[in-house]
Parts: sequence; C-alpha cells; structure tokens
Amino acid sequence: MKEYKREFIDFLLRKGALKIGEFKLKSGRISPYFINTGVFDDGESIAKLGYFYASTIVDNFREENYDVIFGPAYKGIPISVATAINLYEHFKINKGYSFNRKEPKSYGEATEQKSRIVGKIEDGDRILMVDDVLTTGHTKYEAIDLLKSIADNLKFVGLVIAVDRKEVGVKQFEQRTGIPVKPIVDIFEIKTYLAEEGKISESELKRIEDYLEKYGMKRFK
Repeated sequence: MKEYKREFIDFLLRKGALKIGEFKLKSGRISPYFINTGVFDDGESIAKLGYFYASTIVDNFREENYDVIFGPAYKGIPISVATAINLYEHFKINKGYSFNRKEPKSYGEATEQKSRIVGKIEDGDRILMVDDVLTTGHTKYEAIDLLKSIADNLKFVGLVIAVDRKEVGVKQFEQRTGIPVKPIVDIFEIKTYLAEEGKISESELKRIEDYLEKYGMKRFK
C-alpha cells in the first residue's frame, strides 16, 4: 500500500472521520464502520484532505489528460478548491476548478453558464470530478447532466472519492456512465491496514468482513 494511503487512514482516525462500532446508515443498514468527512471543518483539515485527493489524482491520471477539477455541490465544493491548490503547491500542476450552484444566479453576469456554475467550463474540456463519497451517485448524475447542458463535447475522465465502501453504488455508476471511480482508499485497504497495525480488534474485523460478505462486492483482498 502506498504511503499516502496509510497516511490518509491515520488522518481519518485522528480526525474522527473513521469510526468503528455500530452505525445505522441512511439505507437502514447497520454498518460496523462509519465514514464522516464532515469533520474536516478547519483550514488544516481541508488542506490535508486536498493533498490526499491530489496525490490520488497524480497516482491515477496523467496531467495532460484533464483540464478542470469539478466538485458537485455541496461537499464537492471545498474538495475541488483544496485539490486544485494542492495539485499546484505539491505537484506543480496548475488546473482550473469549478463547481455548480444549487440555486441559479439571476443577477450580475448571469449568462447561462455563469448562472449555474462557478469557474469556467468550455466546449471540449476534460472533467475530473471530486466528491466525498458515492452511495447512489445522484448528485454526480445531476452534475454530469448540468455540465453537458452548458458545454459541448465534454469528456469525463474520472471521479475521485475519499473512501470506496465496495458496495454496489460505485460499480453501478461506472457501468452507467463509463467514468472510472478512483478512491483514495477502499474498505479492504482500511481493514488490512488497521489489522496490520493492531488498530482494530479481532471481533471488530470480523464484523466488517461479515458486513462486506453480505453487502459488498465480495472482492476480499
């Protein structure tokens, strides 16, 4: 496992974004772990989070193959900005960033594009999306449809998320859109690292494995 992935898992634990226990999800499922990126609510945290997204992008996408970092509102907004900053500061890659408005702007420079997004999306741009997680993919589908309505011949080269729970949502999104999803880490990497470092009990590990056997993609590593 690459070092930035190990650092990211430790970062999740240190900030309380990764919790092991018993949690009821929006779907109604009882999960033995929970990811909450909402705790990254200060300058240090969002800057560090942006570094991990930037590292994942550099690890998976060639610089010349994308033009814009796009974050769907709302959680994707600070992620897109932090990622663009870290791409430049740490890797000397200068890319544009953009995000959509939930409520269209109706004043000032309210062109069709400027009323609906912040940043610039041009015909033929290659879009790299960033967001916190992917469950149903609803906000991503909406964002894709929006961008296609305001610019022609766009190419969506990928989606980077914080954690892949290895449930059906990611695979369904990839099959429906043809857009590859790259997580900073997935749950298999998390459980392996926690077990190797002695940061999880045998019973906690067993509950995660049982949950993945029932709801996951059954691709244990």
